[in-house]
Amino acid sequence: MQSAKDSLYASPLGEIGAFTFDEAVVKVFPDMIQRSVPGYSTIISAIGLLAARFAKEDSVCYDLGCSLGAATLAMHQQITTKSCRIVAVDCSAAMVEQCRQNLSVAAGGAEIEIVCADIRDIAIGNASVVVLNFTLQFIPLADRQAFLATIYRGLLPGGILILSEKLAFDDARQQALQIDMHHLFKKAQGYSELEISQKRSALENVLIPETFAAHQQRLKAAGFASAEVWFQYFNFASMIALK
Repeated sequence: MQSAKDSLYASPLGEIGAFTFDEAVVKVFPDMIQRSVPGYSTIISAIGLLAARFAKEDSVCYDLGCSLGAATLAMHQQITTKSCRIVAVDCSAAMVEQCRQNLSVAAGGAEIEIVCADIRDIAIGNASVVVLNFTLQFIPLADRQAFLATIYRGLLPGGILILSEKLAFDDARQQALQIDMHHLFKKAQGYSELEISQKRSALENVLIPETFAAHQQRLKAAGFASAEVWFQYFNFASMIALK
């Protein structure tokens, strides 16, 4: 898929609606995510490598909140384990439709199943790898603990959860600094002050970030033996939780 340039918030909007993964976002999503999330390409590449390391024979690798299938494709390209399949799930019909087109050319490697559904409704089972790549932050806070517990129960012993999230910080100076640096990153990618401000308003109360300590505590409460950050670029991080 050739992505159009993200200019969804380039003009003043009289009323800024809540951010949704609709057809307009799908058309610009690859450009949007690369210019908005520091280190995104590095995270995607590493997901493929981690999946190859942890994938077990006759097991399932889940990409929950797969969007256009970048992490799914990275896993597909790296996994050589026999009889291992990938299940990619997203609740946006527009995302899933484009994801199917993007992955239709994926030859060889693990079998891929693409599902349009709420990831909270997916029965996780026989899993060696589960990926939540900037997905949990869009799930209501009240649902996160139970959801992660479901993932833990569905993971095989020795399984891995890869969790990427935008982070918040308890220290007010750190919080302000990390937000400022993220905005500077976006400006360096060509976004204007207006675009940054309007996008932030659209995401308010839709994307709810938490501290790493909150994530770590919740993951351990779900049963994971350990949970640590393996990558961080300003207020965006990716964590590994091991069963």
